[in-house]
Amino acid sequence: MIKVLITDDHPIVRRGIRQILEDDERISLVQEASDGKEMFEKLKEQLFDVILLDITLPGRSGLDLISEIKKIQVSAAVLILSIHSEAIYAIKALKSGAAGYLTKASAPDELISAIIKVSRGERYISESLAYAMAESIISDSEKPRHQLLSPRELDVLRLFAEGKKIVQIATELSLSPKTISTYRERLLEKLKLHTTSDLIRYAIMEGITGQQ
Repeated sequence: MIKVLITDDHPIVRRGIRQILEDDERISLVQEASDGKEMFEKLKEQLFDVILLDITLPGRSGLDLISEIKKIQVSAAVLILSIHSEAIYAIKALKSGAAGYLTKASAPDELISAIIKVSRGERYISESLAYAMAESIISDSEKPRHQLLSPRELDVLRLFAEGKKIVQIATELSLSPKTISTYRERLLEKLKLHTTSDLIRYAIMEGITGQQ
């Protein structure tokens, strides 16, 4: 019997996932957390087999939390469940220690299969993402510069590309405007660009925009 902790800041998303999981007799316990703080509180109270973790959480990226999760519950498998369908996010998730990566657009039966697989100590990547990752590796002779960015830097770049201002981005990511300004400077340096307009053009050209 599998015990699952869902960590996502959207109540409707958590409720929908919970309903899917509770309908499966192989899953014995489902709990919810809205952010990293609540997740860690629950991890200290209860052992879980699988942590379903969103990438975009208030304050910190879900990928940044994986190593801390492992310190509290070594045997728990982290399965990333994200809106982002780009291979770069899946690659970063696996490198960060996740056992699998799934998009929120995936069918409910795929979610159950992924949970069962990672709970057994195996890895899970959807077929479409596996193909995209393979293509990324094959064409790796000249990596796009944005593959050097952290998940949070990618989030900030995406929001700039959506036309959001520093204060708006800070509010959406639960960070200070000063921190977002620092991220902007890092983005300009890593991408070898000069202005916010350059960032926006780069993101659009590389397809790093919009909600997937």
